[in-house]
Amino acid sequence: MQTISDLVLDKLNTLVIIVNNKGDVEYISNSSKAILGYEPQQLLGDNWWITPRRSIGEGYAVKDKILSIMLHDSYQIEQGFEHALKTSQGFIKWFKWSSAITSDDKVIGIGIDITEKKKAEQKTLEINRTLREKNKEITDIISYAKNIQQAILQSDSFLKTKFKDGFVLYLPKDIVSGDYYFFYENEENKYIAAIDCTGHGVPGALMSVIANSLLKEVFYNKNLTSPDEILYALDELLFESLNKNNQDEIRYDGMDISLCSINKKTNVLNFAGAMRPIFLVRDNELTEIKGSKYPLGYYFEKKQFILNTIQLKENDQLYLTTDGYADQFGGNKNKKLNRKAFKELLLSLNGMSGDEQNSFLDYSLRNWKQDEEQTDDVLVIGVTI
Repeated sequence: MQTISDLVLDKLNTLVIIVNNKGDVEYISNSSKAILGYEPQQLLGDNWWITPRRSIGEGYAVKDKILSIMLHDSYQIEQGFEHALKTSQGFIKWFKWSSAITSDDKVIGIGIDITEKKKAEQKTLEINRTLREKNKEITDIISYAKNIQQAILQSDSFLKTKFKDGFVLYLPKDIVSGDYYFFYENEENKYIAAIDCTGHGVPGALMSVIANSLLKEVFYNKNLTSPDEILYALDELLFESLNKNNQDEIRYDGMDISLCSINKKTNVLNFAGAMRPIFLVRDNELTEIKGSKYPLGYYFEKKQFILNTIQLKENDQLYLTTDGYADQFGGNKNKKLNRKAFKELLLSLNGMSGDEQNSFLDYSLRNWKQDEEQTDDVLVIGVTI
């Protein structure tokens, strides 16, 4: 007949054993039958180290560890020790052990069944392993996509060879970028475009591929030359590209762009922007020339892209940028850098070479955001006339 203590141990899935200083088990609670499927007498003596073990070597390793500790004058058995035991039906159960020393130098071990906890931990480990593998697969795919995107991006050598100096600061948020830049020249003009596509990461990168295709269509096939005319054409082409197979649902993807042409002979600047400005620094003063308030692509009001014309002078500096730099969170109060601070940074670049400006803007951004995650793709293009 089970005692109250046996019933409690069964209910709690708990084993109690007593081990003497020779390593033999002198007592095991009746709960062994309910928990492991063995009668207590089947596990007494040396059987405890053999019968419920996954291997004999494993059982004796635990026994030797306990005996080696007990040889010391003042010894303490490791608390919270976790170990697996095998039931009479061959199932594995895990136990967490606590121990105490009796006055006659015996060890009382109390083992609590933690099998369900271990299963949950193992399941979590398996899920985490699967997630790591999937994450690596996705990262590898996106990294390969980065190579494709890099292949369509032009070198900043255009800026360095076609102008007095220049640079491109290009910092994708998520390996690939929704920001994109484009350079082109014909017999009369040099063109620079900074484009901010809807989204970032893979969706933004796909939009940048579309942008690249449309820009080439406009420049190579349509032979348009005025930035405002180019924006009208891009707007129409982009809307058609995104919605030609979606008659029932209009896609609200698009892009912002700053586009300028600079005449090779006269240095006359023509600029048109869709939601993006251009910045001119001359004699330590900064002028912001704003673009129109309409994006390319979606938006159904009648759009108007304004053409701005400025006579440039030697050593004028032009900056085209997306909104990622000014919108980065950071600083002591974790706020956006904002447009005002960004303009002050541009003014502070006076006297630096293109490479120095690139490095300074990169350093300043990282110093601003510190440990904060980058919030958007970053693109800044600078040229010196």
